[in-house]
Amino acid sequence: MKKTILITGTSSGIGKSTVFEFAKMGWNVIATQRNPEKESDFNSLANVKLYALDVTNLDSITQTLSKVHQDYGKIDVIVNNAGYGVDGVFEVMSDEVIEKQFNTNVFGLMRVTREAIKLMRPAGGGTIIQISSMGGKITFPLYSIYHATKFAVEGFTESLHYELAQFNIKMKLIEPGPIVTDFYGRSRQFIKPADMNIYDNFIEKFNDAAAKVMKDAEGPDVVAKMIYKAASDNTNQMRYAVGKPGPLLLKLRKLLSDKLYFLMVRKSYNL
Repeated sequence: MKKTILITGTSSGIGKSTVFEFAKMGWNVIATQRNPEKESDFNSLANVKLYALDVTNLDSITQTLSKVHQDYGKIDVIVNNAGYGVDGVFEVMSDEVIEKQFNTNVFGLMRVTREAIKLMRPAGGGTIIQISSMGGKITFPLYSIYHATKFAVEGFTESLHYELAQFNIKMKLIEPGPIVTDFYGRSRQFIKPADMNIYDNFIEKFNDAAAKVMKDAEGPDVVAKMIYKAASDNTNQMRYAVGKPGPLLLKLRKLLSDKLYFLMVRKSYNL
């Protein structure tokens, strides 16, 4: 019997690649987007079905998951991928910018997770995979708000796994490094001062370092394959680092003191 997976945020990047990966592996794939009527890349995939879902709207989540449950009977895996990145100068970030970032990356993920539990617990179990980031364990300049959301996802997921183990619901975290997606393009929201230039030199150094990192970045397919591994390896492994140099940096962060890690980051950004 085919397994069924639901993936949020499938209009581009990691989400879209994950749809193709699981479809290739023969799964029933529920691809969700805020505006699925704009999607055409999945039309040729017989085992992929599109649904509308907005993680910032609880009614949208409950209605879609109810419809999916009616259509498929059981959801084996849910991937919380929907999200975007805010970076820039914290001093000039409005409450609206901060709240919107948390509403999608944290509260949206929590809403989907809570509704998933309500379906998986009576069904005897399942797997919930959260798309976190290496930025949920380590930090870099000008990503304070984004890091805050991913640190929250890491702590939330790690704590939650204790209470869900009794119901055979596994919690997993995918921690990508730099990946070539719209996160650094269309989906990026960069905040900088409009009326002062005191941060200009810092921002220039940040952008130069970030551009060098992205030259060696891998594509979203490498993350999609790791998500498949997490969904199908039948282990209790929680964290899956992927995308160079993410796994190496995560190991270094465990080994280095704060002083040495901060020195390494400052040097890499020429600060």
